[in-house]
Amino acid sequence: MLVLALDTATPTLVAGVARWFSGTTAQVLAERSVPSGTKHAELLTPAIREALGDAGLGMADVEAVVVGLGPGPFTGLRVGVVTAAALSDALGVPVIGVCSLDAVGSGARTVVTDARRKEVYWATYAADGTRTAGPAVVRPAELDAAGPFVGDPAFADRLGVAVEPADVTTAGLIRAAASQLSDPASAAPLVPLYLRRPDATPPTAIKAVSQP
Repeated sequence: MLVLALDTATPTLVAGVARWFSGTTAQVLAERSVPSGTKHAELLTPAIREALGDAGLGMADVEAVVVGLGPGPFTGLRVGVVTAAALSDALGVPVIGVCSLDAVGSGARTVVTDARRKEVYWATYAADGTRTAGPAVVRPAELDAAGPFVGDPAFADRLGVAVEPADVTTAGLIRAAASQLSDPASAAPLVPLYLRRPDATPPTAIKAVSQP
């Protein structure tokens, strides 16, 4: 199965293409990791095209789409999830959502990524990769989790422990989606993991406009 994997949960978007066979490790054919900041909407589609081009493939070759559901900022996640859903609909292929933190590192670990507002997103995993806690958002000083820690090394000082650099990868996304790729009918609806409310919210009341 040819799988297109996408993630826009962090400041570096990921678009990758891999061959996946049930019960085996995915063979990553091409991957684009692009520092995107808040420009996910501008950069994701070109990254997808470039990854497919690097693999010598076209959009019509895609047989499934995997997308990271976060946690992450509202706007970035929305871009990735909407793009994945649109591609799934246009190509007539299954789309599978996974927790983005599941795609960072491997083995026993606690993953930490930047949640802004001086907070981190985190999740803890057992040696077999099973998530045992999280995902959640917390201030670094309040995080009570076992190491080793992987993810964003910028938080090492505030956590008071070493953080091994690690990012979302195509291989990690497909590994996290393996059980659902084996049975696409089991895939749940795409529900982004925002974990908190967006910064911008609509007004609770509409102020009447006075007439001159």
